[in-house]
Amino acid sequence: MVASSAPGKLILMGEHAVVFGQPAIATAISLRLKCKISPSSGFSVNGVPLSDRYHPYISSAVRKVWGSEPIAIDIVSEMPSSSGLGSSAAVTVAVLAALSQMKGQFSEKNVASNGFEVESEVQGRASPIDTSTCTHGRGIFIDRTPAADMLWEIKRDTRRWFIHHCDVPEMEMVVGYTGVVAHTGPLVAKVKHFADRSRFGMEIIEEIGSLTLEGLDKLKKGDRVALGGLMTKNQKLLAILGVSSPEIDKFIKVSLPYSYGAKLTGAGGGGSMIALTDHAKEVSEAIRKRGGTPIVVRTGAKGVTVDTA
Repeated sequence: MVASSAPGKLILMGEHAVVFGQPAIATAISLRLKCKISPSSGFSVNGVPLSDRYHPYISSAVRKVWGSEPIAIDIVSEMPSSSGLGSSAAVTVAVLAALSQMKGQFSEKNVASNGFEVESEVQGRASPIDTSTCTHGRGIFIDRTPAADMLWEIKRDTRRWFIHHCDVPEMEMVVGYTGVVAHTGPLVAKVKHFADRSRFGMEIIEEIGSLTLEGLDKLKKGDRVALGGLMTKNQKLLAILGVSSPEIDKFIKVSLPYSYGAKLTGAGGGGSMIALTDHAKEVSEAIRKRGGTPIVVRTGAKGVTVDTA
């Protein structure tokens, strides 16, 4: 048996724009997904037959790196699915890491690269930010050019991403989970449609990229006040792109009086928002009163781990 574990993630700045090659910053968080894989008489996930319909990410991961004898896969996750916290990336990374270890081919770079291919296959269009964050952990910065602390490069069609290690200080953040399921693929396609048909849409994408570079500077300086302000500006641009939602907007509004800044995280449309704050109790209560589920997390968690029993 092989056991693996991968963290969830938060995108601090740059979601959606990163799909177009703009920079983005993400951090691994203290919520994790655990995976155990053992020999079996048939392919299964938590006792249920493995299927593309119910387990698209796991099925794709198995096809990509396994193609061998049947296995039983058991998954336990601390993250709600379709919440913007990287549950699909975490399960993809954890399964790929365990299978790669079983074949004696484990490396962070291979797991991250294969993870991106899996997400692209399932979602139709993706960026490597989620799977790279869940693989490497701590923090990552994605840009169009290589620089110091580069981890690996990932290519797809004409797009290239250079993934760098990024020191993210340990910060407390409150996640406001809306409970609204919004799948990533259609939202990414919606933004692409807007950007392809409107110069204004592409200008918004580029402005998010510029804000992200400012955010990286403030993050390195530990300036949470400025970082929070940039996160809130990022949210306004995401709303213009049409990926926010009434629930997210409501939770952000009630969080801001107690926070440095707040925004959606992930694809949007539902899922979750995040607030950078020193007053987690007050933010959590405000979100709870408006019908959300608050989750307090810490940034900078370790990346994927693998153990052989």
